Amino acid sequence: MPGCAHCGHTLDIIANQVGRSATCPSCEEDLRSCRNCRHFDESVAKACKEPFAEAPRDKDEANFCELFQLGEGGLHQKASRDAMLSAAEALFGRK
Repeated sequence: MPGCAHCGHTLDIIANQVGRSATCPSCEEDLRSCRNCRHFDESVAKACKEPFAEAPRDKDEANFCELFQLGEGGLHQKASRDAMLSAAEALFGRK
């Protein structure tokens, strides 16, 4: 069952019917974003398994990718990324 990659909320969406302006009813993050796509994978180039995708810089915002397919959800690395940035700022004394 599809789920939000930002908060893990289960989504009642049939097939791949996600419009560009669709948001998660739980956290209100954009659903048609790289993090919610089944092709999203931070371990590959451009963080996308689709070699012909034009990957946007911001993986959390809505985009116009024609290869978008809603994934199964599961929390991706947004929370840990924010934690790493905070830790790096603390380490290097950036305010």
